[in-house]
Amino acid sequence: MGLPASKPRNFRMIALVIASALMMQQLDATVLAIAMPAMAHDLHVPPSWLSMALTSYLVALAIFIPASGYLADRWGSRRVYCAAIVVFLLGSVGCAQVHGLGALIAARVVQGLGGALMMPVGRLILIRCTPREQLMSALSWLVMPALVGPILGPPLGGLIITWLDWRWIFYINLPVGMMGLALAMWLIPPMPGGTPATFDGKGFLLSGVALGCGVFGLELISRSWAGPVAGGLLAAGGLLGVSYVRHTRRMQGAILDLSLLHIPSFGLSVIAGNLTRIAQGAQPFLLALMLQTGFHQSAATAGLVAMAGAVGAVVMKPLAPPIIHRLGYRFSLSAAGVVSSIGYASLALWGQGWPIAAMMVILGGTGFFTSLAFTGYNTAAFLDVPAERMSAATSLYATVQQLCLSLGICIAGGVLEVVSTVAPANAAGTAGYRAAFLAVAAVSACGIVFNLRFPNKT
Repeated sequence: MGLPASKPRNFRMIALVIASALMMQQLDATVLAIAMPAMAHDLHVPPSWLSMALTSYLVALAIFIPASGYLADRWGSRRVYCAAIVVFLLGSVGCAQVHGLGALIAARVVQGLGGALMMPVGRLILIRCTPREQLMSALSWLVMPALVGPILGPPLGGLIITWLDWRWIFYINLPVGMMGLALAMWLIPPMPGGTPATFDGKGFLLSGVALGCGVFGLELISRSWAGPVAGGLLAAGGLLGVSYVRHTRRMQGAILDLSLLHIPSFGLSVIAGNLTRIAQGAQPFLLALMLQTGFHQSAATAGLVAMAGAVGAVVMKPLAPPIIHRLGYRFSLSAAGVVSSIGYASLALWGQGWPIAAMMVILGGTGFFTSLAFTGYNTAAFLDVPAERMSAATSLYATVQQLCLSLGICIAGGVLEVVSTVAPANAAGTAGYRAAFLAVAAVSACGIVFNLRFPNKT
């Protein structure tokens, strides 16, 4: 649906409004990693336990993203988008007010609900409000938060922790979100709800509870005090997951269409790409803790170092398409997988006396090749997906992405917890980080086996 002829330029302002809201979300996610040591100290928990605050947000994204399209069709895109901003801000206020880990996890789930609706519904609004010939230009605005947010977030988080208080990382969302809400109400045209497709309510409940139980079970399994709870959650998640698979075989239009994995390019991209994404999810969590609690660097220094990986990723973005076009998917993805896995593993070799510049060079190179890999995966995934199944494929792909980011944090937190109980007290800190980086690097390297199955040319 295009704009009325009398308002040919509105789509640019709408793109800017939506990009600003997504920037708020990106900054929140990247700033939080740097703040974890300060938060752990204030909440009186081990820093590794803060992994649950990160995974709870990602799990909420994975659970609620598949329902976003239905809600937009049912209640209207602008209404759902504005409600999503309000929910995200309420979750932000809740995070800033907490005094315990349980309350923080609950507030992060609320944030995740808002974020899960904000991302896809904002993109849908922009598509509906933009003339077809201008769509590529408009959608390019939405790429900017994903590129700029990880660059600005770590140093911003370091400055906030150094000069203010960790609670301000959530309070800064308020003015940005309120401005975005006001502009959305002013600039986005009313979009009444239509006749939505049939909603797979049973599938939504089965998949959502299965994902939540599985991820939080993995989070708790390494903690000795939570063994029975972790076992119960994992068992429940497994049973519900099997029930969902059976449900998809009987249900036409399941909320997550697992049959898409039988499309070779899509299935390979999901498997190989998300093995690498597990390492990507773990890196900010591990890096922030290692630099601050292991090497005793300031939050500002940790933020500066962490920024290097995002800079490398941005530099690769315009280079990736011609590289893949010239060398083909198989060679490009395999080479990127080897180099990025070595980069993740090399972080286990870092020592307290390493120069900051050397750390940034390694992170920049790792981000550079990881960006090449993700560009290839994100493109190859949809090459052979029929047009009528594209929406379902996008939903499944985004859900699995968020799930694997959370799995990376689970694995890293679990390794830290296990090593802290078996290693000598004076070596537990650095030994845990080394083991965790090697573990997620090994997972990433497994994706190379699947990269070799891609076609050699584009």
